[in-house]
Amino acid sequence: MILPINVKQEDFIAARNKFEKAIGKQWVFQTEEDLALYRDAYSPQWDDDDEPIPSLALAPKSTQEVQAIVKIANEFKIPLFPISTGKNLGYGSCAPNRRGDVVVDLKRMNKIIEVDDKRNFCIVEPGVSYFDLYEYVEKHNLNVFLDIPDPGWGSPVGNALDHGWGYTMGMYRDHFGSHCGMEVVLANGEVLRTGMGALPGAKTFAENKYGYGPYVDGLFSQSNFGIVTKMGFWMMPKPEYYLLLSLKMKRREDLIPAVEILNYLEDSFIVGWPLYRSPLNPPHGKAMDSELKSYLTSKRGMPDLNKITNYALKKDIPYWQIDIPIYGCKETCYANMNYVKERFKVIKDAKIDIVQEFALPMTLEQKTAMKHKVSLGIPNMEIFWLSTRGESLEPSDGHVWFSPIIPRDGKELLKCQDVYIQVFHDLGMESPITPFAHPRSWMYRAFCFMLAFNNSRTDQEHNLKLRNAYRTMVKVAAENGWGDYRAAPTFQDDVMNAYSFNNHALLRFNEQLKDCIDPNGILAPGRGGIYPKDARNQRFSNNKLDAVALKSLKQGDKK
Repeated sequence: MILPINVKQEDFIAARNKFEKAIGKQWVFQTEEDLALYRDAYSPQWDDDDEPIPSLALAPKSTQEVQAIVKIANEFKIPLFPISTGKNLGYGSCAPNRRGDVVVDLKRMNKIIEVDDKRNFCIVEPGVSYFDLYEYVEKHNLNVFLDIPDPGWGSPVGNALDHGWGYTMGMYRDHFGSHCGMEVVLANGEVLRTGMGALPGAKTFAENKYGYGPYVDGLFSQSNFGIVTKMGFWMMPKPEYYLLLSLKMKRREDLIPAVEILNYLEDSFIVGWPLYRSPLNPPHGKAMDSELKSYLTSKRGMPDLNKITNYALKKDIPYWQIDIPIYGCKETCYANMNYVKERFKVIKDAKIDIVQEFALPMTLEQKTAMKHKVSLGIPNMEIFWLSTRGESLEPSDGHVWFSPIIPRDGKELLKCQDVYIQVFHDLGMESPITPFAHPRSWMYRAFCFMLAFNNSRTDQEHNLKLRNAYRTMVKVAAENGWGDYRAAPTFQDDVMNAYSFNNHALLRFNEQLKDCIDPNGILAPGRGGIYPKDARNQRFSNNKLDAVALKSLKQGDKK
């Protein structure tokens, strides 16, 4: 039996019995088989003694049942870890931060409370998935869609609370920024509504964020101050027309003016989400050309930029390709396209073509043919085919995302490539970063330079080296002014530690709040690097264990 930290077995059993009475025995999951479903499938601590596996999982159906769970947890000092649908792969999935904490699985709270396509908002519970909301909108022929991430099985509530992003216009891609109003069960079991929701009978719960007084919604994202049971979101009206352009450029340095131009176009609402990529990267699952690959290490183990550029020019392969969507009526889309072409004339040999265009609503055949369905709010699971199960690619055991935020600036992006390539060279590891690696441009007004650290279910030594490399990257990023925006539980202490201005004033403020509103420390201890007062000695406990193991491994290598 796995027990929560510092909880006696008799107290745990008594609490479990009360949980069963509160929500029904069938919704208290406790068998080894059931709890295996709450392991992080991509855990970098797989099968380690401290792998975060829950002692129980609870699935309440209502806000009232969540309140009952919280009150029982306070009575027995049982730590809880709430999840929405638990699809946060690469960032911890549905596993708790600590081994033994009780998962509160909100998947049964799956009501779509309201969708309004005249005022363009929705209100949903945390168990609602993007697929659920899309099907509801289509079934009722509503003229809106919600901006979505790649896999459609996730929760709008959960994704927003972890600062997730999407693919349409900038104001909607920021999922927490486009939320409006929330209902929260606090650590003492009370229910709080924020913004206009604090007004009984308010008619603008999901339309006006602020209501009256301090704006507190942000306290409940990437934190452990409450359990969110309801959220409102602003939705994007369906456009009449969609036009997808492809911009191709020949030289590495062309990215610098291109980013500046696209920043203007996007911030002026002329274009939507620009997808940066490089045709020098082979299709997923395909091997890189041997000549090009040799140039990645041909300059004393480092990339030779001149040879890479000459290779691209010789082979007539664009160094960069950027997909640019435009929304509106057909006339507006074409007018904006002509303006985009005019702006890019300053870049020598830049070429812009139309890739796809659709009048909305789309037919089923058009939806199937669409290159990037999420750009029009169509949820799907194609990302798993592209990234893990594609043709001629052996599936990996998963990955952990490293996701630092960098300025939306071409020069800084190229510097970021150089810095990360050097770090991996110094670590003696093959770099997943190349001089043509591209930024993720989901974030509105910033880039995210994302890379995946592949984990293993059989090689604990590999996972140990992975964790060391990840922590090194966090430190190097911070030294350059780049901060990770999201992290798996294993690394949340490291990431929060990097946000250290004025002797960690932000963390100290968070901990003061934690002690005040959750004195028993029952809500997700350690999430976001925030620990209750009686658990702060646990911070960096994994790092200390890893440091000892890594030292032993290195000594073994020397022998």
